[in-house]
Amino acid sequence: MNEQSPVLELSLHIALMSLMAVGGGVVLLGPQVGHYVVEGKQWLNNEQFSAAYAIAQAAPGPNLLFVSLVGWLIAGWAGAIFTTLAVLAPSTLLTLTAIRLQARHAGGRWTQALGDAFAPISIGFLAATAWLFARISNVNWHADVLTVLAALILLRSKINPVMLIAAGALAGALRLI
Repeated sequence: MNEQSPVLELSLHIALMSLMAVGGGVVLLGPQVGHYVVEGKQWLNNEQFSAAYAIAQAAPGPNLLFVSLVGWLIAGWAGAIFTTLAVLAPSTLLTLTAIRLQARHAGGRWTQALGDAFAPISIGFLAATAWLFARISNVNWHADVLTVLAALILLRSKINPVMLIAAGALAGALRLI
């Protein structure tokens, strides 16, 4: 049986998803790629995917490049190169085309309607991403309570999120959670 290469299969999947991820790729691609490589294809487990995502988010550069690390874990350098191209090329071309069209039709009804539609869509994708990563990384109810508490603190105060991350790391190091 002629089985498709994981590099090609993952790259095609990511290229398709990147067309829908313009302006907020991590929000859409995080849950989608996680589901695809962990639950769908079982190329990685939850811990591997979460670690790859966290490492990529901590590194300097675009957040979207977590797919490069996922590709590398699955298929080495070829996986990293092809998934990086797959995530960048389609959405870049779509964005450039949209900018040209928007410049030609600025102020039109359709332009305004599309602009108004993107805010609720982005909020929904962000909530889906938060839910996915909480589900993957929270191993007990203590972690669920901590996640909700951190979200409430972020929503109700102007505290820097890095401070909450540091507090969570300290609590973990002291085995409080």
